[in-house]
Amino acid sequence: QVQLVESGGGLVQAGGSLRLSCAASGRAFNRYVMGWFRQAPGKEREFVADITWSGGSAYYADSVKGRFTISRDNAKNTVYLQMNSLKFEDTAVYYCAAEGGSRGWGQGTQVTVSS
Repeated sequence: QVQLVESGGGLVQAGGSLRLSCAASGRAFNRYVMGWFRQAPGKEREFVADITWSGGSAYYADSVKGRFTISRDNAKNTVYLQMNSLKFEDTAVYYCAAEGGSRGWGQGTQVTVSS
């Protein structure tokens, strides 16, 4: 298990950008696939993006492809989510997860996009 702490959420106008960060504790971080999920009010938690341990491959939900970029810095035990061209429908609590959640979840950070 790893402990995960997200930061960087906030209120932004549609078309704007935010960068989320997820700081991890534990030496196993650089062996895990790390991902971002989100949950909007009244909806199920959904996959947003994930990245392999080396950072060599990344995968995205169709809804964010071309707008969001996931990256990681294993030296800093941190994974990032750069979100550009934000839309109202991106409003959600964003969660960081290790190995799809099987190795840990963060507490979440709120992203609110005003139209």
